[in-house]
Amino acid sequence: MKALVTGASGFTGSHLVRLLEQRGDKVVGLVRQSSNLSRLAGCKAELVYGDICDRTALRTAMIGVDTVFHTAAYVELGLVNEAEMERVNVQGTRTVLEAARAAGVSRMVYCSTIGVLGDTQGKVVDETFQRQQKDFSSVYDRTKYEAQTLVDQAATEGFPVVSVLPSGIFGPDDPHFGPVLQQFLKGGLKLWAGGSRTTGIVHVDDLAMAMILAAEKGKPGEYYIISAGEMTTREMFELLGQKLGIPAPGEAPELLVRLLGRILDPLGRLLSWQPPLSRERVHYIYDRCVRVDASKARRELGWEPRSAETVIRDMGGSCSR
Repeated sequence: MKALVTGASGFTGSHLVRLLEQRGDKVVGLVRQSSNLSRLAGCKAELVYGDICDRTALRTAMIGVDTVFHTAAYVELGLVNEAEMERVNVQGTRTVLEAARAAGVSRMVYCSTIGVLGDTQGKVVDETFQRQQKDFSSVYDRTKYEAQTLVDQAATEGFPVVSVLPSGIFGPDDPHFGPVLQQFLKGGLKLWAGGSRTTGIVHVDDLAMAMILAAEKGKPGEYYIISAGEMTTREMFELLGQKLGIPAPGEAPELLVRLLGRILDPLGRLLSWQPPLSRERVHYIYDRCVRVDASKARRELGWEPRSAETVIRDMGGSCSR
């Protein structure tokens, strides 16, 4: 297989590139001129430099490619550049779809998110669930939903595209939870907000394998939820702290957290600063709960991920070294 990976230098994209190369596949990676390529150190992928909306770069990157893995995205909660997020996530996906269709690729796999299902209010749902939430919890939520709509439309028009919907993505070089975990293991995290919040967990390498399986076995137009299980953040901290004797952080008072979110949000906008708490982040901590059943991927794709507990334990080992 000759595959193109968009967002090849990112967290998910780089792990996918490595797994494809380990299988002996030829890989082309689309990266920006400004991309940090450290995650691709040692990889042999042919790199094409260009923006996700650069039609010329995409056309070049897709020469001879039979499978496109679209992982590029602007992922952030809180105070974001809404126009840029819409350009990358929505217009970028539209441009990739157009280029892939014009190039006649035989399969495309889109890395979506369980967030497109909307807030399930704690109900465990599968791929048949019809979104109930009328509004959007974040700009990221909205733009990924709009991008998913474009992908679905292309599928109804006969383009062979499959969507994988991962839950929370974890791994040794995790740019989101990793820094928090390092602080915790050093004994520097005494308080945490929303310890009872349930999070779906999948190891980034298991997500990469799911995407490859989706390319090989997935049915065009289908969704495949990718999650190994779920834990609360307090359970994660307790699991990680057991071996080292580090207690889980205390629970920050909810009223105080909500107050800080309301105060820091406008302050961050005024100073062009991403505060640790904002209205959007507080909403995700306390008011939004998406829970999923990923048995379809196991059943139809033959996906066999490591357990959620193993993912978290492995992260603890890699961060403590």
